[in-house]
Amino acid sequence: MEINRTFDIVEKLIAEYPKEDALAVKRNGSWEKFSTVEYRSMTDQFSYGLMAMGVKKGDKIFTISNNRPEWNMIDMGMSQVGAVHVPVYPNNSDEEYLHILSHSDARYVIVSSAVFFEKIKPLASQIPTVEKVFTIDQVSGAPNWKEILELGAANLQPEKLKEIKDSISAGDLVSIIYTSGTTGRSKGVMLSHNNFMANVKASIHLLPVDHTGRFLSFLPLCHVFERMVNYLLQLQGVSVYYAESTETIGDNLREVNPDGFAAVPRVIEKLYDKLILKGKELTGIKKGLFFWAVGLALKYELNGENGAIYEMKRKIADKLIFSKWRIALGGNVKVVISGGAALQPRLARVFCCAGLPIQEGYGLTETSPVIAVNHANWPNMRFGTVGPVLDNVEVKIADDGEILMKGPSLMMGYYKDPEKTAEVIDSDGWFHTGDIGELQDRNILKITDRKKEIFKLSTGKYVAPQVIENIFKESPFIEQIMVVGADEKFTAAIICPSFHFLNGWAFLHQVKYRDTKELIKHPKVIERFRHEVENINARLNPHEQIKQFELTCTEWTPETGELSPTLKLRRNVVKNKYRVLFDRIYGYTDADGHLQAPKTNPDFKED
Repeated sequence: MEINRTFDIVEKLIAEYPKEDALAVKRNGSWEKFSTVEYRSMTDQFSYGLMAMGVKKGDKIFTISNNRPEWNMIDMGMSQVGAVHVPVYPNNSDEEYLHILSHSDARYVIVSSAVFFEKIKPLASQIPTVEKVFTIDQVSGAPNWKEILELGAANLQPEKLKEIKDSISAGDLVSIIYTSGTTGRSKGVMLSHNNFMANVKASIHLLPVDHTGRFLSFLPLCHVFERMVNYLLQLQGVSVYYAESTETIGDNLREVNPDGFAAVPRVIEKLYDKLILKGKELTGIKKGLFFWAVGLALKYELNGENGAIYEMKRKIADKLIFSKWRIALGGNVKVVISGGAALQPRLARVFCCAGLPIQEGYGLTETSPVIAVNHANWPNMRFGTVGPVLDNVEVKIADDGEILMKGPSLMMGYYKDPEKTAEVIDSDGWFHTGDIGELQDRNILKITDRKKEIFKLSTGKYVAPQVIENIFKESPFIEQIMVVGADEKFTAAIICPSFHFLNGWAFLHQVKYRDTKELIKHPKVIERFRHEVENINARLNPHEQIKQFELTCTEWTPETGELSPTLKLRRNVVKNKYRVLFDRIYGYTDADGHLQAPKTNPDFKED
């Protein structure tokens, strides 16, 4: 059957992959499963309910929800009647919620829980277009989404629904996704059925899991990466199990024994850190063997390039160490799909060596999202790259190194913003990604940095901060880092320590402190970070090396603003928030905050 619209996936599931656990979620201590038949029935009922409410093609429905089977029924139910889904991150600010509610022309709002109902209801009341706010969980005094299902059950109109579905074309708008953005107000990316389905169909043959498999889902479904993977899994007939929360991923992996999961690099980094911490808790020969295996994995090359002796050692390491890693992740993982940000190549090496292959990809919300992705095996898997460009996508590298893209997964444009659309899609139809990269043999793409983030020192040397930041984040002491130095004489950094690791180190080294503010000022801590920075600097070119740094006493999170909802660094926020540290690095102020004569910027003036 033809699969050109997102809701066609449900029909294919019914026809080809009927099962009792099409979708599942853990609630109240047990896994609740929804069969393929229940999935379609509830989707259709939701569609009928929307029709009875007078929802028309093009009407916008705003949602905030954690990952759960109901998300799919609501999403598919909307798309079947031509309504436009506007899914939003749970950790946005009130200002951002107001902007999206107003800008999207939302008619209805659906939220998952009491927390979001209490947050959104007063905001929605300020927006004239919003008629009602529903919840998915039962919330006292709040309209519930089951009211829509009940309304649908009382107003079955299968012929009318079929008529509406038949009128929806692949090119019709199905969703507006507001980019989390690292600068400025978010833009509404308009995506059609075809944008999503062209991307899914071009990627599906790369998934090494069939309809008998299971996937664990925990990245937000409002994010285009997880949403597209969610569609791809369902089209393949894979059962999708939604984790309780990011905190329970380890437990859920062992309970579900999934064939795979999708993750952003930060999640993979944390999994690696937990494995290393477990290794450090070992003693004697067990500890020695553990870190011998890790050292071996850090040197891993594909296609047996390290030779027969290395491969023999790897088999020993696999039996003694790596097999236990796989058991810790459920014992059945065949693939980890990585996206959303750059993955450190060392992590790809280590996990692949351990029999946990990571398929890293690249794309943007505007490209639905995948532009390129590593395949399951060499030669179409390369560490440090994002793999071959999809077959239905064109990529070329501009004269200044920027990656340009064309293809059926390219967005329809930014909602109500033709000027911004024209800024990123040129007259020849090429989308300007804002990323710098290069094409290698086999059409393999390598990302080197963000175009707007590359800066020039006053010495004339260019610095690509993201590359340097990824190297420094390999250190267990460093949770986040922002490399700075535009128009200055030297490269420097503002570092957010990994306080979990640092607290453990401080205990072992008898560092006394009352709070993190006192901890980061302790001479032993500063000296340890200086030693860490110097060791990493040895791997960099002289002009890239961090000459000075400052530590922050608080973690960087989406809630506090330094990171976007997809965990990308918001450089302007960090720079403004830690302006005092920045000024101290470059000599604009001393340790007490007193203004000093500027060393490198003659135009500097005190605010």
